Amino acid sequence: MFTLHAHSNYSLLEGVITIDDLITFAKKSGSPYVALTDTNGMYGLIQFAKKAEERNIKPILGAWIDNPDDKEINSIFLVKNNEGYSELCKIITSRKLKDDFSLISLINELPDNLFILTSSLKLLKQLTLNSKLRKNLYVELMVTEKLKEHTRKLYNYARKTNLQIVATHPAYFLSPQDFLLHKTVTAIRLNTTIQNLDEDDLVDSEFYLKSPQELNAIWKALPEAIWNADFIARNCNVDLQFGTYKFPKFPLPKSETAFSYLWKITFRGLAERYKPITDMAVKRLQYELEVIDNLGYSDYFLIVWDIVREAHKRNILTIGRGSAADSLVAYCLKLTEIDPVKHNLYFERFLNRGRTSPPDVDIDFSWKERDEIVKYVFEKYGYDHVAMISTTVTFRARSAFREVAKIFGVSETEISKFSKFIPWTSAKNLKNLVEKFPESKSLNFSSEPWKTIVSFASKLAGFPRHKSIHPGGIIITEKPIINYVALEYAANKGLGLIVTQPDMYPIEEFGLVKIDLLSQRSLGVLRDTLENLKENSTGKSVSNIFSIRQK
Repeated sequence: MFTLHAHSNYSLLEGVITIDDLITFAKKSGSPYVALTDTNGMYGLIQFAKKAEERNIKPILGAWIDNPDDKEINSIFLVKNNEGYSELCKIITSRKLKDDFSLISLINELPDNLFILTSSLKLLKQLTLNSKLRKNLYVELMVTEKLKEHTRKLYNYARKTNLQIVATHPAYFLSPQDFLLHKTVTAIRLNTTIQNLDEDDLVDSEFYLKSPQELNAIWKALPEAIWNADFIARNCNVDLQFGTYKFPKFPLPKSETAFSYLWKITFRGLAERYKPITDMAVKRLQYELEVIDNLGYSDYFLIVWDIVREAHKRNILTIGRGSAADSLVAYCLKLTEIDPVKHNLYFERFLNRGRTSPPDVDIDFSWKERDEIVKYVFEKYGYDHVAMISTTVTFRARSAFREVAKIFGVSETEISKFSKFIPWTSAKNLKNLVEKFPESKSLNFSSEPWKTIVSFASKLAGFPRHKSIHPGGIIITEKPIINYVALEYAANKGLGLIVTQPDMYPIEEFGLVKIDLLSQRSLGVLRDTLENLKENSTGKSVSNIFSIRQK
Protein backbone atom coordinates (compact mmCIF):
# COMPACT_ATOMS: atom_id res chain seq x y z
CA MET A 1 0.00 0.00 0.00
CA PHE A 2 1.21 3.55 -0.67
CA THR A 3 -0.01 7.12 -0.47
CA LEU A 4 -1.58 7.78 -3.82
CA HIS A 5 -1.54 11.55 -3.73
CA ALA A 6 0.88 13.56 -1.69
CA HIS A 7 0.82 17.33 -2.09
CA SER A 8 4.33 18.73 -1.77
CA ASN A 9 5.23 22.28 -0.86
CA TYR A 10 5.36 22.90 -4.60
CA SER A 11 1.56 23.05 -4.42
CA LEU A 12 2.16 26.76 -3.75
CA LEU A 13 1.01 27.35 -0.18
CA GLU A 14 -1.13 24.25 0.19
CA GLY A 15 0.89 21.09 0.88
CA VAL A 16 3.81 21.43 3.27
CA ILE A 17 5.71 18.21 2.52
CA THR A 18 9.06 18.72 0.83
CA ILE A 19 10.02 16.38 -1.99
CA ASP A 20 13.01 15.18 0.02
CA ASP A 21 10.75 14.41 2.99
CA LEU A 22 8.36 12.46 0.78
CA ILE A 23 11.07 10.29 -0.75
CA THR A 24 12.83 9.75 2.59
CA PHE A 25 9.51 8.67 4.11
CA ALA A 26 8.96 6.13 1.32
CA LYS A 27 12.50 4.81 1.75
CA LYS A 28 12.18 4.39 5.51
CA SER A 29 8.74 2.82 5.32
CA GLY A 30 9.90 0.23 2.79
CA SER A 31 7.56 1.35 0.01
CA PRO A 32 9.02 0.65 -3.45
CA TYR A 33 7.03 3.51 -4.96
CA VAL A 34 5.52 6.84 -4.03
CA ALA A 35 3.22 9.27 -5.85
CA LEU A 36 3.12 13.04 -6.10
CA THR A 37 -0.05 14.78 -7.27
CA ASP A 38 0.07 18.52 -6.69
CA THR A 39 -3.03 20.65 -7.20
CA ASN A 40 -3.74 21.73 -10.79
CA GLY A 41 -0.07 21.56 -11.58
CA MET A 42 3.14 19.66 -12.06
CA TYR A 43 5.51 22.20 -10.52
CA GLY A 44 7.51 19.62 -8.60
CA LEU A 45 7.10 16.49 -10.74
CA ILE A 46 10.43 16.66 -12.56
CA GLN A 47 12.49 17.19 -9.39
CA PHE A 48 10.43 14.51 -7.67
CA ALA A 49 11.01 11.96 -10.44
CA LYS A 50 14.74 12.63 -10.57
CA LYS A 51 15.27 12.46 -6.81
CA ALA A 52 13.11 9.34 -6.47
CA GLU A 53 15.07 7.53 -9.17
CA GLU A 54 18.34 8.52 -7.48
CA ARG A 55 17.08 6.90 -4.27
CA ASN A 56 15.83 3.75 -6.09
CA ILE A 57 12.20 4.64 -5.43
CA LYS A 58 9.75 4.31 -8.30
CA PRO A 59 8.08 7.72 -8.87
CA ILE A 60 4.40 7.81 -9.75
CA LEU A 61 3.56 11.08 -11.46
CA GLY A 62 0.19 12.74 -11.43
CA ALA A 63 -1.95 15.72 -10.54
CA TRP A 64 -5.15 16.53 -8.67
CA ILE A 65 -7.30 18.63 -11.01
CA ASP A 66 -10.62 20.34 -10.41
CA ASN A 67 -13.15 22.10 -12.59
CA PRO A 68 -12.59 25.89 -12.46
CA ASP A 69 -16.25 26.79 -11.98
CA ASP A 70 -17.20 23.86 -9.74
CA LYS A 71 -14.58 22.63 -7.28
CA GLU A 72 -16.76 19.66 -6.29
CA ILE A 73 -15.92 18.16 -9.67
CA ASN A 74 -12.34 16.93 -9.36
CA SER A 75 -10.15 13.97 -10.14
CA ILE A 76 -6.64 12.55 -9.80
CA PHE A 77 -4.75 11.68 -12.98
CA LEU A 78 -1.86 9.21 -12.69
CA VAL A 79 0.55 8.75 -15.57
CA LYS A 80 0.86 5.24 -17.02
CA ASN A 81 3.66 5.90 -19.52
CA ASN A 82 5.57 8.62 -21.36
CA GLU A 83 2.59 9.34 -23.59
CA GLY A 84 0.51 9.77 -20.45
CA TYR A 85 3.05 12.26 -19.11
CA SER A 86 2.64 14.37 -22.26
CA GLU A 87 -1.13 14.03 -21.97
CA LEU A 88 -1.02 15.30 -18.39
CA CYS A 89 1.01 18.33 -19.52
CA LYS A 90 -1.72 19.09 -22.06
CA ILE A 91 -4.52 18.64 -19.52
CA ILE A 92 -2.94 20.97 -16.96
CA THR A 93 -2.14 23.55 -19.65
CA SER A 94 -5.75 23.44 -20.79
CA ARG A 95 -6.93 23.79 -17.18
CA LYS A 96 -4.74 26.86 -16.70
CA LEU A 97 -5.29 28.63 -20.02
CA LYS A 98 -8.78 27.82 -21.29
CA ASP A 99 -11.82 29.60 -19.90
CA ASP A 100 -14.13 26.84 -21.15
CA PHE A 101 -12.16 23.95 -19.60
CA SER A 102 -14.48 21.06 -18.69
CA LEU A 103 -13.17 18.15 -16.65
CA ILE A 104 -16.19 16.02 -17.55
CA SER A 105 -15.74 16.46 -21.31
CA LEU A 106 -12.02 15.84 -21.01
CA ILE A 107 -12.37 12.57 -19.09
CA ASN A 108 -15.00 11.25 -21.47
CA GLU A 109 -12.54 11.68 -24.36
CA LEU A 110 -9.32 10.70 -22.58
CA PRO A 111 -6.88 8.31 -24.31
CA ASP A 112 -5.72 5.09 -22.66
CA ASN A 113 -2.56 6.35 -20.94
CA LEU A 114 -3.81 7.76 -17.64
CA PHE A 115 -5.48 6.29 -14.58
CA ILE A 116 -8.40 8.37 -13.29
CA LEU A 117 -9.26 8.32 -9.59
CA THR A 118 -12.09 10.39 -8.21
CA SER A 119 -14.01 10.81 -4.96
CA SER A 120 -16.46 13.21 -6.62
CA LEU A 121 -19.94 11.72 -6.82
CA LYS A 122 -20.97 14.71 -8.88
CA LEU A 123 -18.33 13.89 -11.47
CA LEU A 124 -19.05 10.15 -11.48
CA LYS A 125 -22.74 10.69 -12.12
CA GLN A 126 -22.03 12.85 -15.18
CA LEU A 127 -19.47 10.62 -16.87
CA THR A 128 -20.30 8.44 -19.83
CA LEU A 129 -19.28 5.07 -18.39
CA ASN A 130 -18.16 3.31 -21.57
CA SER A 131 -15.94 0.23 -21.50
CA LYS A 132 -12.79 2.19 -22.37
CA LEU A 133 -13.32 4.63 -19.52
CA ARG A 134 -14.24 1.92 -17.01
CA LYS A 135 -10.89 0.26 -17.59
CA ASN A 136 -9.00 3.28 -16.21
CA LEU A 137 -11.58 4.80 -13.84
CA TYR A 138 -11.45 4.12 -10.11
CA VAL A 139 -13.71 5.31 -7.32
CA GLU A 140 -11.37 6.77 -4.73
CA LEU A 141 -12.15 5.73 -1.16
CA MET A 142 -10.66 7.55 1.85
CA VAL A 143 -11.17 6.65 5.50
CA THR A 144 -11.13 9.40 8.11
CA GLU A 145 -13.70 10.31 10.74
CA LYS A 146 -14.98 13.23 8.68
CA LEU A 147 -15.22 11.25 5.46
CA LYS A 148 -16.96 8.10 6.71
CA GLU A 149 -20.40 9.03 5.36
CA HIS A 150 -19.08 10.24 2.01
CA THR A 151 -16.93 7.15 1.62
CA ARG A 152 -19.95 4.94 2.31
CA LYS A 153 -21.90 6.72 -0.47
CA LEU A 154 -18.99 6.30 -2.87
CA TYR A 155 -18.67 2.60 -2.07
CA ASN A 156 -22.39 2.02 -2.64
CA TYR A 157 -22.28 3.92 -5.93
CA ALA A 158 -19.29 1.88 -7.10
CA ARG A 159 -21.10 -1.39 -6.32
CA LYS A 160 -24.27 -0.16 -8.00
CA THR A 161 -22.48 0.83 -11.21
CA ASN A 162 -19.87 -1.95 -11.11
CA LEU A 163 -16.96 0.48 -10.97
CA GLN A 164 -13.53 -0.35 -9.58
CA ILE A 165 -12.57 0.98 -6.15
CA VAL A 166 -9.17 2.01 -4.83
CA ALA A 167 -7.88 2.86 -1.38
CA THR A 168 -6.06 6.16 -1.06
CA HIS A 169 -4.98 8.53 1.65
CA PRO A 170 -4.16 12.13 0.64
CA ALA A 171 -1.17 13.65 2.39
CA TYR A 172 -0.59 17.37 2.76
CA PHE A 173 1.81 17.31 5.72
CA LEU A 174 4.40 14.99 7.11
CA SER A 175 3.01 14.33 10.62
CA PRO A 176 -0.01 15.37 12.73
CA GLN A 177 2.10 18.13 14.31
CA ASP A 178 2.51 19.79 10.91
CA PHE A 179 -1.21 20.49 10.64
CA LEU A 180 -0.46 23.89 12.23
CA LEU A 181 2.06 24.57 9.46
CA HIS A 182 -0.65 23.74 6.92
CA LYS A 183 -2.93 26.24 8.66
CA THR A 184 -0.16 28.82 8.48
CA VAL A 185 0.44 28.54 4.73
CA THR A 186 -3.31 28.33 4.07
CA ALA A 187 -3.87 31.61 5.89
CA ILE A 188 -1.03 33.18 3.87
CA ARG A 189 -2.54 31.88 0.62
CA LEU A 190 -6.01 33.20 1.51
CA ASN A 191 -4.58 36.47 2.89
CA THR A 192 -6.38 36.12 6.19
CA THR A 193 -5.52 35.43 9.83
CA ILE A 194 -5.36 31.99 11.38
CA GLN A 195 -8.29 32.91 13.64
CA ASN A 196 -10.47 33.70 10.61
CA LEU A 197 -9.88 30.38 8.83
CA ASP A 198 -13.01 28.27 8.33
CA GLU A 199 -12.98 24.50 8.56
CA ASP A 200 -13.71 24.37 4.83
CA ASP A 201 -10.48 26.26 4.14
CA LEU A 202 -8.40 23.43 5.58
CA VAL A 203 -7.85 19.84 4.58
CA ASP A 204 -8.74 16.98 6.94
CA SER A 205 -6.35 16.90 9.91
CA GLU A 206 -5.89 13.16 9.22
CA PHE A 207 -4.26 13.89 5.87
CA TYR A 208 -0.67 13.31 6.93
CA LEU A 209 1.75 10.70 5.65
CA LYS A 210 0.86 7.29 7.02
CA SER A 211 3.05 4.25 6.61
CA PRO A 212 2.02 1.32 4.39
CA GLN A 213 1.53 -0.72 7.56
CA GLU A 214 -0.93 1.83 8.98
CA LEU A 215 -2.85 2.01 5.71
CA ASN A 216 -3.01 -1.77 5.35
CA ALA A 217 -4.47 -1.95 8.86
CA ILE A 218 -7.10 0.67 7.97
CA TRP A 219 -8.12 -1.16 4.80
CA LYS A 220 -7.83 -4.78 5.94
CA ALA A 221 -11.62 -5.24 5.70
CA LEU A 222 -11.55 -4.23 2.03
CA PRO A 223 -8.49 -5.91 0.45
CA GLU A 224 -9.80 -5.28 -3.09
CA ALA A 225 -9.15 -1.56 -2.63
CA ILE A 226 -5.54 -2.27 -1.58
CA TRP A 227 -4.94 -4.67 -4.45
CA ASN A 228 -6.14 -2.07 -6.93
CA ALA A 229 -3.81 0.54 -5.41
CA ASP A 230 -0.91 -1.87 -5.89
CA PHE A 231 -2.06 -2.68 -9.45
CA ILE A 232 -2.09 1.02 -10.36
CA ALA A 233 1.37 1.55 -8.86
CA ARG A 234 2.86 -1.37 -10.76
CA ASN A 235 1.37 -0.13 -14.03
CA CYS A 236 2.63 3.43 -13.80
CA ASN A 237 5.96 3.37 -15.62
CA VAL A 238 7.44 6.63 -16.83
CA ASP A 239 10.98 7.28 -17.99
CA LEU A 240 11.72 11.00 -18.33
CA GLN A 241 15.16 10.12 -19.74
CA PHE A 242 17.25 12.30 -17.48
CA GLY A 243 20.67 13.00 -18.97
CA THR A 244 19.30 13.10 -22.52
CA TYR A 245 19.04 16.58 -24.01
CA LYS A 246 16.04 17.45 -26.10
CA PHE A 247 17.45 19.96 -28.57
CA PRO A 248 15.20 21.75 -31.05
CA LYS A 249 16.10 21.44 -34.74
CA PHE A 250 17.32 24.43 -36.70
CA PRO A 251 15.61 24.80 -40.13
CA LEU A 252 18.45 23.94 -42.53
CA PRO A 253 19.06 24.62 -46.22
CA LYS A 254 18.65 21.61 -48.50
CA SER A 255 21.42 18.98 -48.44
CA GLU A 256 22.90 20.39 -45.22
CA THR A 257 23.26 18.77 -41.81
CA ALA A 258 23.40 20.90 -38.69
CA PHE A 259 27.13 20.25 -38.38
CA SER A 260 27.97 20.90 -42.04
CA TYR A 261 26.05 24.17 -42.00
CA LEU A 262 27.61 25.25 -38.70
CA TRP A 263 31.05 24.41 -40.12
CA LYS A 264 30.36 26.48 -43.23
CA ILE A 265 29.09 29.65 -41.54
CA THR A 266 31.74 29.46 -38.81
CA PHE A 267 34.63 29.34 -41.30
CA ARG A 268 32.95 32.15 -43.21
CA GLY A 269 33.03 34.13 -39.98
CA LEU A 270 36.68 33.17 -39.46
CA ALA A 271 37.55 34.78 -42.80
CA GLU A 272 35.81 37.97 -41.72
CA ARG A 273 37.41 38.08 -38.27
CA TYR A 274 41.03 37.23 -39.20
CA LYS A 275 42.94 38.88 -41.98
CA PRO A 276 45.07 36.96 -42.65
CA ILE A 277 43.78 33.63 -41.29
CA THR A 278 46.38 31.93 -39.12
CA ASP A 279 47.05 28.20 -38.79
CA MET A 280 46.51 28.50 -35.04
CA ALA A 281 43.01 29.92 -35.54
CA VAL A 282 42.08 27.23 -38.09
CA LYS A 283 43.27 24.38 -35.85
CA ARG A 284 41.49 25.79 -32.84
CA LEU A 285 38.26 26.32 -34.78
CA GLN A 286 38.35 22.75 -36.11
CA TYR A 287 38.90 21.44 -32.59
CA GLU A 288 36.02 23.45 -31.11
CA LEU A 289 33.66 22.40 -33.90
CA GLU A 290 34.53 18.74 -33.35
CA VAL A 291 33.77 19.04 -29.63
CA ILE A 292 30.45 20.76 -30.39
CA ASP A 293 29.53 18.08 -32.91
CA ASN A 294 30.52 15.19 -30.61
CA LEU A 295 28.34 16.63 -27.84
CA GLY A 296 25.41 17.13 -30.23
CA TYR A 297 25.19 20.90 -29.81
CA SER A 298 25.29 22.02 -33.45
CA ASP A 299 21.59 22.92 -33.61
CA TYR A 300 21.92 24.97 -30.41
CA PHE A 301 24.71 27.11 -31.84
CA LEU A 302 22.83 27.61 -35.10
CA ILE A 303 19.73 28.80 -33.25
CA VAL A 304 21.66 31.29 -31.12
CA TRP A 305 23.56 32.45 -34.22
CA ASP A 306 20.29 33.00 -36.09
CA ILE A 307 18.84 35.06 -33.22
CA VAL A 308 21.94 37.29 -33.05
CA ARG A 309 22.08 37.57 -36.84
CA GLU A 310 18.47 38.78 -36.86
CA ALA A 311 19.31 41.39 -34.23
CA HIS A 312 22.19 42.65 -36.39
CA LYS A 313 19.88 42.81 -39.42
CA ARG A 314 17.54 45.03 -37.41
CA ASN A 315 20.43 47.15 -36.16
CA ILE A 316 19.78 46.06 -32.56
CA LEU A 317 22.77 46.25 -30.25
CA THR A 318 23.76 42.89 -28.82
CA ILE A 319 26.71 41.31 -27.04
CA GLY A 320 27.45 37.85 -25.65
CA ARG A 321 28.72 37.54 -22.11
CA GLY A 322 30.17 34.97 -19.75
CA SER A 323 32.34 31.96 -20.57
CA ALA A 324 31.10 31.95 -24.19
CA ALA A 325 33.77 34.62 -24.77
CA ASP A 326 36.32 31.77 -24.45
CA SER A 327 34.99 30.18 -27.66
CA LEU A 328 36.36 30.91 -31.12
CA VAL A 329 33.17 29.47 -32.63
CA ALA A 330 31.14 32.05 -30.70
CA TYR A 331 33.52 34.80 -31.85
CA CYS A 332 33.30 33.73 -35.51
CA LEU A 333 29.50 33.54 -35.30
CA LYS A 334 29.58 37.11 -33.88
CA LEU A 335 27.92 36.03 -30.66
CA THR A 336 30.81 37.60 -28.73
CA GLU A 337 33.30 40.37 -29.43
CA ILE A 338 36.44 39.19 -27.60
CA ASP A 339 39.13 37.50 -29.68
CA PRO A 340 39.90 34.28 -27.73
CA VAL A 341 43.03 33.54 -29.81
CA LYS A 342 44.58 36.96 -29.27
CA HIS A 343 43.85 36.84 -25.54
CA ASN A 344 44.67 33.12 -25.15
CA LEU A 345 41.29 32.28 -23.60
CA TYR A 346 40.65 28.71 -22.53
CA PHE A 347 37.83 27.06 -24.56
CA GLU A 348 37.39 24.19 -22.09
CA ARG A 349 36.18 26.69 -19.51
CA PHE A 350 33.16 27.15 -21.76
CA LEU A 351 32.72 23.67 -23.21
CA ASN A 352 34.52 20.34 -22.98
CA ARG A 353 33.87 16.66 -23.60
CA GLY A 354 33.48 15.98 -19.90
CA ARG A 355 30.80 18.60 -19.37
CA THR A 356 27.41 17.12 -18.47
CA SER A 357 25.33 20.27 -19.01
CA PRO A 358 24.64 22.04 -22.32
CA PRO A 359 26.41 25.27 -23.28
CA ASP A 360 25.02 28.47 -21.88
CA VAL A 361 25.46 31.49 -24.14
CA ASP A 362 23.99 34.59 -22.50
CA ILE A 363 23.11 37.25 -25.05
CA ASP A 364 22.41 40.84 -24.02
CA PHE A 365 20.10 43.02 -26.09
CA SER A 366 19.15 46.65 -25.72
CA TRP A 367 16.32 46.76 -23.21
CA LYS A 368 14.26 48.82 -25.65
CA GLU A 369 14.41 46.18 -28.40
CA ARG A 370 14.79 42.88 -26.57
CA ASP A 371 11.04 42.16 -26.78
CA GLU A 372 11.27 42.56 -30.56
CA ILE A 373 13.82 39.73 -30.67
CA VAL A 374 11.76 37.52 -28.35
CA LYS A 375 8.79 38.03 -30.69
CA TYR A 376 10.98 37.00 -33.62
CA VAL A 377 11.88 33.73 -31.86
CA PHE A 378 8.21 32.96 -31.19
CA GLU A 379 7.26 33.69 -34.80
CA LYS A 380 10.14 31.75 -36.35
CA TYR A 381 9.81 28.56 -34.31
CA GLY A 382 6.08 28.76 -33.59
CA TYR A 383 4.11 29.89 -30.56
CA ASP A 384 3.45 26.26 -29.68
CA HIS A 385 7.19 25.47 -29.66
CA VAL A 386 8.49 28.41 -27.61
CA ALA A 387 7.86 29.55 -24.03
CA MET A 388 9.29 31.89 -21.44
CA ILE A 389 10.59 30.12 -18.35
CA SER A 390 9.04 30.77 -14.97
CA THR A 391 10.97 31.32 -11.78
CA THR A 392 9.88 30.22 -8.34
CA VAL A 393 10.10 32.94 -5.71
CA THR A 394 10.73 31.30 -2.34
CA PHE A 395 10.38 32.54 1.22
CA ARG A 396 13.43 34.26 2.67
CA ALA A 397 13.85 35.41 6.25
CA ARG A 398 12.17 38.79 5.90
CA SER A 399 9.26 37.69 3.70
CA ALA A 400 8.57 34.62 5.87
CA PHE A 401 8.61 36.74 9.04
CA ARG A 402 6.29 39.38 7.57
CA GLU A 403 3.75 36.90 6.20
CA VAL A 404 3.56 34.79 9.35
CA ALA A 405 3.32 37.84 11.60
CA LYS A 406 0.49 39.15 9.45
CA ILE A 407 -1.58 35.97 9.68
CA PHE A 408 -1.11 36.01 13.46
CA GLY A 409 -2.83 39.40 13.51
CA VAL A 410 0.19 41.63 14.14
CA SER A 411 -0.21 45.16 12.78
CA GLU A 412 1.86 46.41 9.85
CA THR A 413 3.45 49.03 12.10
CA GLU A 414 4.70 46.41 14.57
CA ILE A 415 5.88 44.11 11.78
CA SER A 416 7.92 46.90 10.19
CA LYS A 417 9.64 47.72 13.50
CA PHE A 418 11.15 44.23 13.52
CA SER A 419 11.47 43.34 9.84
CA LYS A 420 13.75 46.28 8.98
CA PHE A 421 16.43 44.66 11.15
CA ILE A 422 16.11 41.28 9.43
CA PRO A 423 18.77 40.82 6.70
CA TRP A 424 18.25 39.18 3.30
CA THR A 425 19.12 35.66 4.38
CA SER A 426 17.55 32.22 4.57
CA ALA A 427 14.49 31.86 6.80
CA LYS A 428 16.42 29.06 8.52
CA ASN A 429 18.54 31.74 10.17
CA LEU A 430 15.62 33.47 11.89
CA LYS A 431 16.15 31.64 15.17
CA ASN A 432 19.74 32.81 15.55
CA LEU A 433 19.77 36.19 13.84
CA VAL A 434 21.18 37.96 16.89
CA GLU A 435 24.24 35.70 17.01
CA LYS A 436 24.89 35.75 13.27
CA PHE A 437 24.09 39.26 12.06
CA PRO A 438 25.20 42.54 13.70
CA GLU A 439 22.23 44.46 12.27
CA SER A 440 19.86 42.15 14.15
CA LYS A 441 21.36 42.55 17.64
CA SER A 442 18.46 44.71 18.82
CA LEU A 443 15.87 42.00 18.06
CA ASN A 444 14.28 40.06 20.87
CA PHE A 445 12.14 37.12 19.80
CA SER A 446 12.03 35.42 23.20
CA SER A 447 8.50 36.63 24.09
CA GLU A 448 5.16 35.87 22.43
CA PRO A 449 3.87 36.21 19.81
CA TRP A 450 7.34 36.66 18.28
CA LYS A 451 8.65 33.33 19.52
CA THR A 452 5.85 31.42 17.78
CA ILE A 453 6.04 33.61 14.68
CA VAL A 454 9.77 32.99 14.27
CA SER A 455 9.29 29.28 14.86
CA PHE A 456 6.75 28.95 12.04
CA ALA A 457 8.49 31.42 9.73
CA SER A 458 11.74 29.45 9.91
CA LYS A 459 9.89 26.34 8.73
CA LEU A 460 8.99 28.15 5.50
CA ALA A 461 12.64 28.30 4.42
CA GLY A 462 12.80 27.52 0.71
CA PHE A 463 9.02 27.08 0.36
CA PRO A 464 7.61 28.48 -2.89
CA ARG A 465 5.88 31.81 -2.33
CA HIS A 466 4.71 32.62 -5.86
CA LYS A 467 5.65 32.22 -9.51
CA SER A 468 7.32 34.88 -11.62
CA ILE A 469 9.09 35.16 -14.98
CA HIS A 470 12.76 34.37 -15.51
CA PRO A 471 14.50 37.59 -16.61
CA GLY A 472 15.76 36.12 -19.88
CA GLY A 473 15.20 32.36 -20.05
CA ILE A 474 13.38 30.97 -23.06
CA ILE A 475 13.05 27.39 -24.33
CA ILE A 476 12.46 26.14 -27.86
CA THR A 477 11.31 22.55 -28.39
CA GLU A 478 11.21 20.20 -31.37
CA LYS A 479 7.71 18.93 -30.59
CA PRO A 480 4.99 21.26 -29.30
CA ILE A 481 6.09 22.42 -25.88
CA ILE A 482 3.11 20.93 -24.03
CA ASN A 483 4.53 17.49 -24.78
CA TYR A 484 7.29 18.28 -22.28
CA VAL A 485 5.94 20.68 -19.65
CA ALA A 486 2.68 22.33 -18.61
CA LEU A 487 2.13 26.03 -19.24
CA GLU A 488 0.23 28.71 -17.38
CA TYR A 489 -0.23 32.46 -17.35
CA ALA A 490 2.43 34.50 -15.59
CA ALA A 491 1.43 36.09 -12.27
CA ASN A 492 -0.17 39.08 -13.98
CA LYS A 493 -2.64 37.27 -16.23
CA GLY A 494 -3.73 40.58 -17.73
CA LEU A 495 -0.42 40.85 -19.59
CA GLY A 496 -1.18 37.57 -21.39
CA LEU A 497 2.33 36.19 -20.83
CA ILE A 498 2.51 32.40 -20.78
CA VAL A 499 5.32 30.62 -18.93
CA THR A 500 6.38 27.08 -18.10
CA GLN A 501 5.12 25.69 -14.80
CA PRO A 502 8.54 24.23 -13.86
CA ASP A 503 11.32 26.77 -13.41
CA MET A 504 14.80 26.72 -14.94
CA TYR A 505 16.30 24.03 -12.69
CA PRO A 506 13.85 21.20 -13.48
CA ILE A 507 13.72 22.43 -17.08
CA GLU A 508 17.47 21.83 -17.38
CA GLU A 509 17.33 18.54 -15.43
CA PHE A 510 14.68 17.33 -17.89
CA GLY A 511 17.01 18.07 -20.79
CA LEU A 512 15.23 21.07 -22.27
CA VAL A 513 17.76 23.69 -23.30
CA LYS A 514 17.45 27.22 -21.96
CA ILE A 515 18.53 30.16 -24.11
CA ASP A 516 19.10 33.42 -22.25
CA LEU A 517 17.98 36.52 -24.16
CA LEU A 518 18.72 39.23 -21.64
CA SER A 519 17.66 42.84 -21.43
CA GLN A 520 20.56 45.23 -20.89
CA ARG A 521 19.73 48.85 -20.06
CA SER A 522 23.26 50.08 -20.76
CA LEU A 523 22.98 48.92 -24.38
CA GLY A 524 19.85 51.05 -24.66
CA VAL A 525 21.77 54.04 -23.31
CA LEU A 526 24.55 53.41 -25.84
CA ARG A 527 21.96 53.17 -28.59
CA ASP A 528 20.59 56.58 -27.61
CA THR A 529 24.14 57.95 -27.46
CA LEU A 530 24.89 56.73 -30.98
CA GLU A 531 21.68 58.25 -32.29
CA ASN A 532 22.54 61.58 -30.66
CA LEU A 533 26.03 61.44 -32.16
CA LYS A 534 24.55 60.88 -35.60
CA GLU A 535 22.16 63.76 -35.19
CA ASN A 536 24.78 66.17 -33.86
CA SER A 537 27.92 65.09 -35.72
CA THR A 538 29.45 66.99 -38.62
CA GLY A 539 28.46 64.33 -41.10
CA LYS A 540 30.71 61.55 -39.93
CA SER A 541 29.01 58.14 -39.73
CA VAL A 542 28.93 56.29 -36.44
CA SER A 543 27.92 52.82 -37.58
CA ASN A 544 28.26 50.68 -34.51
CA ILE A 545 29.29 50.63 -30.90
CA PHE A 546 32.62 48.96 -31.50
CA SER A 547 33.93 51.81 -33.63
CA ILE A 548 33.88 54.10 -30.58
CA ARG A 549 37.16 54.25 -28.69
CA GLN A 550 38.22 56.34 -25.73
CA LYS A 551 40.98 58.80 -26.51
